[in-house]
Amino acid sequence: MLAASPHPETQYLDLMRRIWSEGSERIDRTGIGTRSVFGATLRFDLAGGAMPLITSKRVYWKTATRELLWFLDGETNIRPLVLQGVSIWNEWPHARYVSETGDDIPLEDFVKRIANDESFAANWGDLGPVYGKQWVDWPTWRYRPDGLYEPGEGINQVAQVVESLRTNPGSRRHIIEGWNVAQLDRMALPPCHKTYQFHVADGKLNGLLYQRSCDVALGLPFNLWSAALLQRMLAQQTDLEPGEFIWMGGDVHLYLNHGELIEEQLTREPQGRPRLEIVRRPDSIFDYRIDDFSVLDYRPLGALKAPVAV
Repeated sequence: MLAASPHPETQYLDLMRRIWSEGSERIDRTGIGTRSVFGATLRFDLAGGAMPLITSKRVYWKTATRELLWFLDGETNIRPLVLQGVSIWNEWPHARYVSETGDDIPLEDFVKRIANDESFAANWGDLGPVYGKQWVDWPTWRYRPDGLYEPGEGINQVAQVVESLRTNPGSRRHIIEGWNVAQLDRMALPPCHKTYQFHVADGKLNGLLYQRSCDVALGLPFNLWSAALLQRMLAQQTDLEPGEFIWMGGDVHLYLNHGELIEEQLTREPQGRPRLEIVRRPDSIFDYRIDDFSVLDYRPLGALKAPVAV
């Protein structure tokens, strides 16, 4: 009798366990400290609607989906997220506001002002040229006859990838890149999930995400879902079947103040096999709505919370 194949989530828990037990302790940018390993790979088969949606704790996949749609809109201001109840980016502009104004406003009050005051949000809710800006409006410069440069037309990398997958599927250049070296110092946070590459074989779309820095406890469950979802959307738009999703991490770490969450999660077993149904095919990769996505058979164990390191 053949042994049952391991649950796809087991590799995620094994990575968490390895970092927590064997990782090198390091002082990081936040001052909190991490245990870290360098270089890791996870692989997931997306056939049959399967998705890398973590079940050993509840992952708020709709929040991650709203963030992805925000990226595809080219947005860099948190206000559209705040108005949808998405709080994952709030700490960064709040920290900048407190630092630059000296007004030690509580985070909750800051977020309310972002929601209720458009001019305040315009001044203090922007994150700089983060993911969405680079994905759909990568800045260019045009050389003028007088010897000066002026802004040129932005590059929509996502639209280019859709077109190249349709017209030149064998290309090795199906890439979306977020690491714009010239603008890193203007971003609230340089891109962690920085490079996406896609590959077509036998009518299937495979995807790979390289992540330079990864908080495995809080960030990675969102990153896995979001990257696989983008791959599923691209597959639908290009009439391809979803293939394999590969995640690769550089500095892969756990924060020292997340120990309680980590140790609890490592006692849990994966639950079921969640699947995603995309219930509508919009005209464009940029026209999806939150209601277009339905998750089936998702019965996770309870939520686990820990503070975000800013």
